[in-house]
Amino acid sequence: MKKILVPTDFSDQAENALKVAAQLARTYDCEIYLLHIIELPIDQDDAINSHSDFPEALFFMKLAHNKFEALKKKDYLKDITIHETVDFHEIFKGIFHVSKKHDIDLIIMGSNGVSGLKEMLIGSNTEKVVRTSEAPVLVIKNEHKAFKVDNFVFASDFKDESKPSYEKLLQFAKIFNAKVHLLLVNTPNNFMTSGEANGRMQTFLDAFDFPELSKNIYNDISIESGIMNFSESISANLIGMSTHGRQGISHFFNGSISEDLVNHAKRPVITFKI
Repeated sequence: MKKILVPTDFSDQAENALKVAAQLARTYDCEIYLLHIIELPIDQDDAINSHSDFPEALFFMKLAHNKFEALKKKDYLKDITIHETVDFHEIFKGIFHVSKKHDIDLIIMGSNGVSGLKEMLIGSNTEKVVRTSEAPVLVIKNEHKAFKVDNFVFASDFKDESKPSYEKLLQFAKIFNAKVHLLLVNTPNNFMTSGEANGRMQTFLDAFDFPELSKNIYNDISIESGIMNFSESISANLIGMSTHGRQGISHFFNGSISEDLVNHAKRPVITFKI
């Protein structure tokens, strides 16, 4: 892990993400790529892309760079290599393109953990990034004065298609020196016996060698509540899940659990694209 992308709108939530990025950058000798996206109407966006001098766009770009300069002077970013970019795009498209351009290892985003109308306005951008990003996405809800991952939950249906994302998760678990807690949630609508669940998990694990882990089967009324309740019960620091990109995650999670957790879970959530 050498390159961390932090999209920012200069809000408190975005700064919470930046503070976590700074801690990781300092510990693991990473560079931070700060990105501010300016969303313009389509005709104005076309004007920018055609390199015309659009006064409002130039004003917002200068304003963003001024905010970057103020942000980079903060003590928690001292001696960390910071790259700044201002882009004109839809937010999730801009993040996707910048991530690909700079070969980003990890995207860290802030989120409110909101619901209702705000979830539609704020959460939708985070969900789109989670759905489309090739790089792992770490979503931060609160300020973490010391971001530490001792207990790392991996929630899955433990089918073969999740093996690539689990392999990526193990890389992060090694970086964090974390214990991995494998979690299969049983629900009334998607029930399997303990023997079936244990057998599926063990078959999945036969392809990997990672000593610090536990296997857990948890019964709850829904996958989402099971993940959150189990994570609460072990005081997990981080929840990891697989995503299928635009198709949502595997049918076991009914296509939207990772996006729902990004909005509703109190704990940080990291997603890995299959």
